[in-house]
Amino acid sequence: PLLGRFEEKYLELPREVVTSTLTGHQRYFPVADHDGALVNAFVTVANLESKAPDQVRDGNERVIRPRLADAAFFWDSDRKQPLEARIESLDRVVYQQGLGSLGDRSRRVGSLVEHLATALAHESPTALRAAALAKCDLLTGMVGEFPELQGTMGAHYAQADGEPAAVATAIREQYLPRFAGDEVPATIDGQLVAVGDRLDMLAGIFALGKRPSGNRDPFGLRRAALGIVRILVERELDLDLKAAIDRALQLQPVDGIDVPAVGHELYHFIAERLRGYALDRDPGLRTETLDAVMAREPASLFDFVTRLDAVKDFLGLEQAESLAAANKRIANILRKSDADSGNASVDRRLLDDEAEKELYAALEAIGDTVRPLIDRHEYTAALQALAALRDPVDRFFDDVMVMTDDPDVRNNRLALLGQLRTLFLGVADVSRLSSV
Repeated sequence: PLLGRFEEKYLELPREVVTSTLTGHQRYFPVADHDGALVNAFVTVANLESKAPDQVRDGNERVIRPRLADAAFFWDSDRKQPLEARIESLDRVVYQQGLGSLGDRSRRVGSLVEHLATALAHESPTALRAAALAKCDLLTGMVGEFPELQGTMGAHYAQADGEPAAVATAIREQYLPRFAGDEVPATIDGQLVAVGDRLDMLAGIFALGKRPSGNRDPFGLRRAALGIVRILVERELDLDLKAAIDRALQLQPVDGIDVPAVGHELYHFIAERLRGYALDRDPGLRTETLDAVMAREPASLFDFVTRLDAVKDFLGLEQAESLAAANKRIANILRKSDADSGNASVDRRLLDDEAEKELYAALEAIGDTVRPLIDRHEYTAALQALAALRDPVDRFFDDVMVMTDDPDVRNNRLALLGQLRTLFLGVADVSRLSSV
């Protein structure tokens, strides 16, 4: 390793520009002081132990000077025109064949950001301004030379233009997370732009029918979907993702999109990334637990994780195994019957056996407690309340013949079981937790 130096004036450039110049062009190591501030030095590594190390050092210093000079030129020339002045030029750059220009994409992202902000009850002028400027740095000389600085340079240029700090931050955060383990946007405006940007890309490519196949994913759709998962879950954004997907598809300039069908496919594509994310985050998580929640297809991914945590807690209760088995038995009975038991009402006059009367009374009492808990997304408390049904459910199956010959009594008992299953389905399909 050899220590080289460059002119101190280049430290006036944004830190990311200097480090990208050193690492991207020459594979040099940038050097910082004890406080983390960049200094005008770099470390390079020779592949031999030179007899004239000063010559090797001088050669490397000569190579990096014009690179830094080019970066300084781009920095100065790019700032002669504000980001806003480049908005019109975005219409002259093709984004993707069939999906219009970068200007079209920018406007779609803006519409999505507005939808997301409304759904999350957030005032959106900052996010909308950031969305309008977000792609402008793609037309700058600096990003043309250093594509990895997109977003980062947009933030620097926005600051130089006098844009509010929150706008610059949202522009910087639009591409986060860039890779596995990267940070997610810290600000709500950055989160809105980042999610809107990814939703537009996913919706557009899915609308064109260019889904990933096998290991092929040329558009990075899996990474984009995982980014949405991480932002919504880690920042606890209770967003109706299904509605957001539908809105993203409606904005695409593709004729004949079957929005419900493509939206359902895209939701499951994102949900599969959530499955992998959840298993990576909790190696002890059982796939059956995931399946129990996945079966309900929660519109909100944050709500999905809340349900998942509740089901994991439920599995720790002594009543869980018995109730899971009972739910599986109920699911099988209802599936084999022709009655629409899930929405059918129970006729108390047809309740004959003491065990079914007891179950009906327990359902009436617990239902009044559980439904408000589910409405408030207090799923752990809801499942704990439902655990009290184990004994009446066990007695019902011990003492009552559901598929009796009398059709009225049979349908009434099916309706009773349907109401029981519906209460549990308010949280998850716990029948999938049973191995019976």
